[in-house]
Amino acid sequence: MNQIHDKFNPFSTRMLAESLPQIFIDSFAFYYNQLISGSTGLIAETEIRPVSFVPDMENFPERLKAVGERVLHKTAVIKLNGGLGTSMGLEKAKSLLPVIDGLSFLDIIARQAIRSSVPLILMNSFVTNADSLAALKRYPELRGKLAQSFVQHKELKIEQSDFSPVAWPQNPSLEWCPPGHGDVYIALVTSGSLDKLLEEGYHYAFVSNADNLGAVLDKLLLGYFAENGFPFMMEVADRTEMDRKGGHLAQNQSDDRFILRESAQCPTADMDYFQDITRHKFFNTNNLWVNLQSLRKIMVDRDYNLGLPMIRNRKTVDPRDKTSIPVFQIETAMGSAIGVFDGANAVRVSRKRFAPVKKTNDLLAVRSDVYQLTEDFHVIRNPQRQRGPLLIELDDRFYKFVSDLDARFPHGAPSLLECDALRIVGDFRFEKGVVCRGTVELINDTERQIVIAEETILEG
Repeated sequence: MNQIHDKFNPFSTRMLAESLPQIFIDSFAFYYNQLISGSTGLIAETEIRPVSFVPDMENFPERLKAVGERVLHKTAVIKLNGGLGTSMGLEKAKSLLPVIDGLSFLDIIARQAIRSSVPLILMNSFVTNADSLAALKRYPELRGKLAQSFVQHKELKIEQSDFSPVAWPQNPSLEWCPPGHGDVYIALVTSGSLDKLLEEGYHYAFVSNADNLGAVLDKLLLGYFAENGFPFMMEVADRTEMDRKGGHLAQNQSDDRFILRESAQCPTADMDYFQDITRHKFFNTNNLWVNLQSLRKIMVDRDYNLGLPMIRNRKTVDPRDKTSIPVFQIETAMGSAIGVFDGANAVRVSRKRFAPVKKTNDLLAVRSDVYQLTEDFHVIRNPQRQRGPLLIELDDRFYKFVSDLDARFPHGAPSLLECDALRIVGDFRFEKGVVCRGTVELINDTERQIVIAEETILEG
């Protein structure tokens, strides 16, 4: 143990110099000790069994909405808002990106909170905090006794060769990384937000990702959660072919507790089981319900270390340079807390509650007439659309970044209301009023841009 302790000293020294709280440093040391002792964080198929049934939201009695209404004043909304959207070429908080009717994710989230009369709290990163709080100034109705944000911690990347803190003098900021969204529980404590929420009479929190437009506060789910007295509840949805790589719900063989297994935690030999959507039927939407009193009790009981399963990621110190120093990044997933709380539960929800915008093809879809914004600021599928899921494939060479997408769709998305699939290969620019119907495939193998003229109807 002394050897491990000595190896950790350089980490502790640097983290203290960055004014990181001791509770978080101790948590990082916990996972560092696991890593250096040979733990991989992998969860073998033999250690778990599939989940065959969870309660279905569609079968809940309507009376639970009234229960949810009665406890709404004790409920807060927490949105994970640390992402920059770098995969789409963004340099500011992803939540500031306009998505529908000229409103950004954050505009929509803020207006939902105001409509529901609940406090909105953002878990920001160091890089998203200032911009996001500046954007919220447009909504003075949100200001109350609670801080509008708390900041996720940061940790040092670990050199794979000798488990030392990586050094990268050409860009020292790359020596640090976020610890995964499992950090939300410790960050709630160290920021004082958890104590303040409880002090002000809040008992429940709905936690979700800022880029998931389907993650809205639902009174039926809140009523079910509150009436049953669950300490923790995860929303899960049916896995489809699109979800074969996402984290799935399972149960421990040893004690039947629920467990969340992410792809990075699956041994290579078990990947066929992991991706078998008929075996592991439910995926984590990352929409979570937390009893704040239960959270504080378990944090105190465990000395502020929930002991969430470790996720060991192999990366390079500069993610854009695959020849740079190989590092480990240790993460935890907030959904994995389902295995920590006694009496934690999962509930099956409609796919409508999982509508993340991860790539520009998702963004093009939500900006189109396939979706619309309701009076209570919910993003829903247009009732006039009588078709199945819309499949959009865009050529990464020309549409990967938001700036590229905007340049090629200067008047917004084409009409996709009657479109089943849109596949674009090569460089095209769409003028105003273009309509896509059925299955549309556009291929431009030349070096010049092709313009789709105004009011063009594309079909087949």
